[in-house]
Amino acid sequence: MSGIDLKALVAELNALLRLKTTVIGMKLFETVAEMEAIPRIRRPKHVLATDQVVGQATRLGWTVGVTAEDLVGAQCRAVIGLGPRDETGERYVNVWHGDLESATARQQALDCVPHGRFQAMACSPADSGRIPDPDILLVYATPGQMIILINGLQYRNYKKFQWSVVGESACADSWGRALSTGEPSLSIPCFAERRYGGVPDEEMLMALKPADLRRAVDGMHALAKNGLRYPIPPYGVQMDPSAGMGRSYSAKS
Repeated sequence: MSGIDLKALVAELNALLRLKTTVIGMKLFETVAEMEAIPRIRRPKHVLATDQVVGQATRLGWTVGVTAEDLVGAQCRAVIGLGPRDETGERYVNVWHGDLESATARQQALDCVPHGRFQAMACSPADSGRIPDPDILLVYATPGQMIILINGLQYRNYKKFQWSVVGESACADSWGRALSTGEPSLSIPCFAERRYGGVPDEEMLMALKPADLRRAVDGMHALAKNGLRYPIPPYGVQMDPSAGMGRSYSAKS
């Protein structure tokens, strides 16, 4: 248990970034019974893509739990550790890749939770309290909102973030990477996430642990006091930037 008040944290985040999409928590379970014990859990009546499970939580506000049998294919299962990885990617040849070598390289590049430990996964709005200790949180935001979130993460204990782009199956860049490494993970949602998960053109996705979002929000509060906040007002492409730069890049007294 993280001890973080997720309802308060999400409220702070929404006040800072004015998000239009629900922040959700995702958690893996070692038994199906643990997942099914979540209050008001919904179970699919037909197979779904993981993108759709996430979409039902973020776009509809539902709490949804799945097992391997509920997911449409091996790729969805593998990224969250509910099935083994397809090492060759042969099915993607002449679809997403022009040769087997490229398909295989993409499959091996995916960040996946190791298979064998977990039997179920659930997603729920983070501020609902139904999953009080999610493994990760998913934050959908525009590029402008996302850079302020990243700046918040970097306000103290700075580190350079280096994220991956596998192309299709970009869920491996976000929740797959965050679940398997514990690191904040940014992605450009892929074709499947937009087609099946309902992600609009303008949104990016950050997957991160609750403690990291707490750190980011604290950083954004500090940035806001320095006048660096969302929305970022345009200064004007023909203006002398000296006065604005002096306020944005100099320490405040």
